[in-house]
Amino acid sequence: MALGKSSMVVSIPKPWLKMNALGRGDMVSMDIQSDGCLIIHPTTTPKETKREIHLCVEADESDESIVRRIIGSYLDGYNTIKLSSAKIFTADQQRAIRKIVGTLYMMIMESEASSIVLQTLIDESKASVVSGIERIHIITYSMCRDILKATENWDTDLARSVVSLEDDVDQLTYFLLRLIRGAALNPSLGRQLGLDPLDCLDYQTLVHRIERIADHTTNIANSVIALIENKMEIPENVLSTLIEAAKIAFTSYDEAVNGFLTKNIDQTNEIIDRQKNIKELFKEITPLPRFGKPGDTASLSLVITMRESIKNISHHAADIAEITIDRAYKLEEITQTSSTQIKRG
Repeated sequence: MALGKSSMVVSIPKPWLKMNALGRGDMVSMDIQSDGCLIIHPTTTPKETKREIHLCVEADESDESIVRRIIGSYLDGYNTIKLSSAKIFTADQQRAIRKIVGTLYMMIMESEASSIVLQTLIDESKASVVSGIERIHIITYSMCRDILKATENWDTDLARSVVSLEDDVDQLTYFLLRLIRGAALNPSLGRQLGLDPLDCLDYQTLVHRIERIADHTTNIANSVIALIENKMEIPENVLSTLIEAAKIAFTSYDEAVNGFLTKNIDQTNEIIDRQKNIKELFKEITPLPRFGKPGDTASLSLVITMRESIKNISHHAADIAEITIDRAYKLEEITQTSSTQIKRG
């Protein structure tokens, strides 16, 4: 509506003001989007809403189903998850619940035979997606470096330490996905975290790729452990080729994430093209030569797992490089932000 001859006033619905605990004299901000739309945000951060969900657990419900429902509730931003059973939780159900709580940033607040209350521990508004990604990358890349050493030196203990780090990666993965999903659904949280909807999509893809690389690294570690413990020997040329390909894949991964975080596309094409180098290396040992005892396919299966995991790590690194290129050409959004006082018309 008009205010005088040269000014315009934006009328804000009362329910929205009540929802954000705003009144006369409080400030709001208006963000101008790339398509010319205006988005209005409360300048002051409203009190955090504690979201609660109640999950009813069937007496014969599988552990996997319960865990999936807890993870889904956690990723959807619930602060408190109440679980109740019509009878009592079985020992297996209780173990599954306690195990997933250890993987998520949650703790058990109440526990009875037929009810359990879980609660989150971290204030998302004070977290940082970038810092979280840097942490998850440091852990995953350390797994890559250590499994390379373990394979070169046939070191079982080092390979086992790689496997143990997967839990840390999973914990950070769930937290980051919860944070990113929250930012996509809540513009105020997104603004606090410095994320727009496109950022949320790119960061979510990045986190998934890093988590998959950690999974493949763990697969390599488990294969190395099995080969050593069962005293299986593989041909020297096969082992050296796997190690050389792993070095290329792990380097590509590290460079891809660093390029994403620094918005540097200088090495992106090289990272993507290195997949061809790995394919050429593996051609030298394809088909794999016969080795091991007659009729023994276990060692061959483990080597194939290592080979495919290395290829997948290289592929995920290339995906990250492609996201970096896409972000480099992201349309520059209008970042001007204005603040105005709420006025009653």
